[in-house]
Amino acid sequence: MKFTATSRSVQGSSASRRLRRAGRVPAIVYGGKSAPANIELDHNEIYHALNKEEFHASILDMVLDGKTEPVLVRAAQWHPYKPQVLHVDFQRVDASQAVTTKVPVHYLNADISPAVKLAGQIVTHGPTELDITCLPANLPKFIEVDLGGLVGNTRLHLSDITLPMGVKYVPHGEDTNPLLAQANAAKGSGSADDAEPAAE
Repeated sequence: MKFTATSRSVQGSSASRRLRRAGRVPAIVYGGKSAPANIELDHNEIYHALNKEEFHASILDMVLDGKTEPVLVRAAQWHPYKPQVLHVDFQRVDASQAVTTKVPVHYLNADISPAVKLAGQIVTHGPTELDITCLPANLPKFIEVDLGGLVGNTRLHLSDITLPMGVKYVPHGEDTNPLLAQANAAKGSGSADDAEPAAE
């Protein structure tokens, strides 16, 4: 994905307010061997881009003053109640250096799994995104979790799926194998086998 940026020489909160009134967004790009650079973006372009899932989990082509360089979105600041982007942080990407970022998780086929079709259970999903590390060339736009084989009263952990080639999960604390999905009976739907025996 590609977006256009322009170098920004004027800094400070008052300058940023003027930019926003003019339909521009102040931003910064950092990392790599170059010094951090203050840039500005067209608000409408970056607003629509930030609302696309793949924009957050892709190596982006930033066209800055006519020169293209690969970057990742690192943070976006939004107005608390207006549909307005206030600031964006980007990080330069080196093809030979691994990157660590979040990627969305897409859950598929839960509705046709044996847990739902045969056992009448409810499948609940775990995290909507995962922290991963990989080389830029191996960065997936999302990770698919196929729940089509999930049976009743079972759990699916990260270790039960195969991550894309070259991709490693970055754990938080001791959670090295997060729960991705589980199938359980709906509340109040216990079977006769689950009922307590009647008193004699």
